[in-house]
Order: sequence, then C-alpha cells, then structure tokens
Amino acid sequence: MSSSILVVGPKLGVALVVLTVAAAVVATVGRLGHGRQILVAAGRAAVQLAAVSLLITAIVMSLWATAGFVVLMCVVAAGTAGRRITRGRHGWWAAVPIVVGSMSVVVGLLAAGLVPLRGIAVIPVAGILIGGAMTATSLAGRRILDELTSRWGEVEAGLALGLPPRDAVLLVCRPVAGQALVPALDQTRTVGLVTLPGAFVGVLLGGADPLTAGITQVFVLIGLLAVEAVAVVLTVELVARGRLLPARSAALR
Repeated sequence: MSSSILVVGPKLGVALVVLTVAAAVVATVGRLGHGRQILVAAGRAAVQLAAVSLLITAIVMSLWATAGFVVLMCVVAAGTAGRRITRGRHGWWAAVPIVVGSMSVVVGLLAAGLVPLRGIAVIPVAGILIGGAMTATSLAGRRILDELTSRWGEVEAGLALGLPPRDAVLLVCRPVAGQALVPALDQTRTVGLVTLPGAFVGVLLGGADPLTAGITQVFVLIGLLAVEAVAVVLTVELVARGRLLPARSAALR
C-alpha cells in the first residue's frame, strides 16, 4: 500500500499550476485584490518546501540545527503577522504573542516528556503551534485594528471621560478579538465529521493504528486552542498598550 495520498508525477505538477492560476484568476476577476499574491505565495511555497525537503534530514539530526530552525520559523511568523497587522517597526511586536503562545506549550511538552527531545519530533510540533499562533495573531490584530478604525470616536469619547488609554481601547477591541479563535474552534468541533486534518492522516500513513492517529490529532487541536487563546489575549494587550496601534493612534503610545 502506498504511503502517499497523491500520485507524484508530471500530472501533479500540471495540476498544481492549473490550480494556482485558477485561484489567481478567480481572485482577480472577483476583485478580491489578491491575484498576484496567490501566484507569489504558491511559488514561494514550492521553493521553500523543496529547500526544506533537501535540508530536513541534516536539520533533524542536530539539536542545535533544530533549535536554529525553530527560531527561524518564529522570525518568519512574526514578520508575516506583523505585516498583516501594521506597517513599520511596530509590527515586530507580533513576535510576543507568537513566541510566548507557541514556545510555552512546546517547552511544557518537552519538560513533561510528551514530546521527545529529537529534531524529528520537535520541528513538526513546533511548526504546527507556531503556525497556529501566527494565524491567530494576524486575525486578532487585523480585526481589532479594523474595529478601532471604524469606532475611533468611541475611543476618543472614553479618553474624554477620563478613561486611561488602555481601558478606552479595550472597550472597543476586546469584544471582537475572540473572533480570531473561530477557525480553530470550528475545526476542533467538526474534526472527523467534516475534515481529517494533516496530523491524523500523516500518522496513519506513517503506519500507526487509527486510534493512535486520532489521539495525536486531538492533542494537536487542543494544543492549538491553548496556543491561539494565549496569542489572542497577548495581541489584545499589545494593541491596548499602544504597541501594535496604527500611526493615527500615536497619542495612546
């Protein structure tokens, strides 16, 4: 039995090109504004995964190389989330919720012995959790800043009434920040009924029994909920303290 869910060959390459172009065309025709970004993202994904595929064996054999790769993942995730939230150097504050949220869980799992201190185990677990923290930080940050932009008058009214800047911002942004957890909540609620996520399929194809694959997937989903909850709370706090606010809000910093 094949250990792959795809037949690798020329047809797969053609399919990838067709799907990428189709996505870009639909986004362009539908005026979603991301046609070019889809092409760039697909190209980067292909190049980056090809490079990682060639280097991963050497990386996982060394704990120092593993640690360096995890740091690289955190830096790239912070830069990506920061650009989504705000422009300029303040975007690097996005590293705080990403690193604290993901690494606290990774370190806890290593300390408890639930994840062995080996590159082949640390890198995929850290990658999943860092990716979840990045997504939650980006979604929370964007949603909060959009809300502040449309309701800035309420923040100014709170300041006029004597509220501290942090409290004035929290009145507006805290109620909407939790929406960043909706994708993770929906995925957890519907796992096994709507989707069979990557961890489950990967462990199953690796030769483990379905029960072990299911337990692994539950662990991943609950870990992601914990990581993303921490990331969202910290993102809210950073915005409220003026670290991730747009330029127009300089008075709150």
